[in-house]
Amino acid sequence: MSRKPELKGRAARLARLFPAGPRQAARTPFVLLVVLLLGGGLIGLLVLNSALSEGSFKMDDLQKDTKSLTDEQQALQRDIDSYSAPDALQRRARELGMVPGGDPAFLNPDGTVKGVPSAAAQRSLGDVPAAVRPPEAVSLSRTIEAPPSPATPTPSTLTGPSEPPAPSAAPTEAIPETPGR
Repeated sequence: MSRKPELKGRAARLARLFPAGPRQAARTPFVLLVVLLLGGGLIGLLVLNSALSEGSFKMDDLQKDTKSLTDEQQALQRDIDSYSAPDALQRRARELGMVPGGDPAFLNPDGTVKGVPSAAAQRSLGDVPAAVRPPEAVSLSRTIEAPPSPATPTPSTLTGPSEPPAPSAAPTEAIPETPGR
């Protein structure tokens, strides 16, 4: 028979911490812990996979929306480009009764006029489409005439000396000075 020797001091204290007899560890809690960890991992992977696939479907929908909106934007840009083309602008201006302007004149900073202005060409009501004419002008068959403006310079005053014109006897309105200018 073998007898265990008695331990003293530090060894005795350590020996009390360990079980005295030959015991086997219970396997049931360990197996249960491993099964729970594996099951939790699988459920976590399933949730992650479904979240990723849902995000993928949303991304596909957004890409389709982006493509349709890009196509619509390009179609609208084509419309804008066709409306702003010079020939389209000229055609629409003629439909509205506008005519090309005459030769321009430029006013220099010192008060002299450079160039000789000319009036725009006159149009008759027959040239203006009925959809553009005002209602009172549809029944009239005479031509549209602009009354002469008293402020329109004549060629003789435009080519004259560069001194300012003499003040007229007609009263003029004073333009009030705005603060900050």
